[in-house]
Amino acid sequence: MGGFFGVASKQDCVFDLFFGIDYHSHLGTRRGGMVVNGENGFQRSIHNIENSPFRTKFDKDIQEMKGKYGIGCISDYEPQPLIVRSHHGTYALTTVAKINNVKELTTSLFENGHSHFLEMSGGEINATELVATLINQKDNLIEGIRYALEQVDGSLSILLMNQAGIYAARDQHGRTPVVIGRKEDAFCASFENFAYKNPGYSDYKELGPGEIAVITEKNCITLVHPGKEMKMCTFLWVYYGYPSSSYEGISVEKMRYNCGAKMAQRDNVTPDIVAGVPDSGIAHAIGYANESGIPFSRPFIKYTPTWPRSFMPTIQSQRNLIAKMKLLAVDDLIRGKSLLLIDDSIVRGTQLRETTEFLYQSGAREVHIRPACPPLLYGCKYLNFSRSSSKMDLITRRVIERLENGNITDELLQEYADPESEKYQNMIEEIRKELNFTSLRFNRLDDMLDAVGIEKCKLCTYCWNGKE
Repeated sequence: MGGFFGVASKQDCVFDLFFGIDYHSHLGTRRGGMVVNGENGFQRSIHNIENSPFRTKFDKDIQEMKGKYGIGCISDYEPQPLIVRSHHGTYALTTVAKINNVKELTTSLFENGHSHFLEMSGGEINATELVATLINQKDNLIEGIRYALEQVDGSLSILLMNQAGIYAARDQHGRTPVVIGRKEDAFCASFENFAYKNPGYSDYKELGPGEIAVITEKNCITLVHPGKEMKMCTFLWVYYGYPSSSYEGISVEKMRYNCGAKMAQRDNVTPDIVAGVPDSGIAHAIGYANESGIPFSRPFIKYTPTWPRSFMPTIQSQRNLIAKMKLLAVDDLIRGKSLLLIDDSIVRGTQLRETTEFLYQSGAREVHIRPACPPLLYGCKYLNFSRSSSKMDLITRRVIERLENGNITDELLQEYADPESEKYQNMIEEIRKELNFTSLRFNRLDDMLDAVGIEKCKLCTYCWNGKE
């Protein structure tokens, strides 16, 4: 995934920029970066943050940086922001993107005279460099940004900084957010709207799909008006978003309460307590408990002093180990009890199976599992939700492969996406047995979308039903 933040200020922007970027640390695991533009031109710093938080890596840098304009990011993959010199002049660029047509775009650029791309250590092209090259195909900067948005298959949101200001562009289908904040003598652009609240900014506007705006210390001007079609990622509310975030005016925490309540209305088990897998499952569990009247409790606690960030490191086997190491049992709340446990989702199933075994070993009598979203049947095409090499990493697809002897079609998957179908029920039972749950009931897609509370046609549901 990833997130970004930018500031245009009459005064030095570095303090606001530093904390604004840091507030996006929940969105990425690999690198952080920041660039400021001041009297001495562009100053940039990029650090690996896999084993240390953003704040500790950049604490020294911010003592040396100075400028009125700045942008930065938390990146789950490529090093950025980049500083680019082209016929548009010199600019800094950072993106939140998933580009599915990298090969096609690079082939086209080579055929049209572009000479080379620098490869990252893994042999792949830096996605932000590719976006810069697309921008540079056009005669003016605004047309270049719009061209990049149109050419990318997947998703792309941009912050671009030059001497004139900071250009903010939201993905043309609005799959990821870009919001503008304002305070006296300063404007900011951010992925997460809560990131600018403590530095003193208030909400100014949320960019619409495909909208391009420029901010300076004086104002925010729309350069390209938004389109009408929106397909925002629903998983931002379910999992990615920080509890204090809101998207399209809908609070993440409130949506999760609503989600839990919807699940309780359809359930028929009577456990002793309801609990959430820390941290993203907790609000769902509170909503479930409030609706059902079953007490909410915390039978295990996540040890955060030394493992504060939820999805580091990036290697899956290490993630599984750390997920286990972070959870500490509260014996009095587990032993002899029937537990209903809510997690945001089931992807591979490995971590939740180990969590369930952990509860059994700690004396739980029953463990009922309630994922807060429907079964994931498709790998996401639009966000870097998972860098799995195969859709068969999804436990649903492995189970369906067994049940259907490898004969999987899109029509068949639609049957498995229907919670009223026999195939759906067979899949759920196979997952339950494989992961050793007492019972398993996923949230329904219609209930989850109702919990968000905006028009369903504006929400992307591809990973659950394959529909764009």
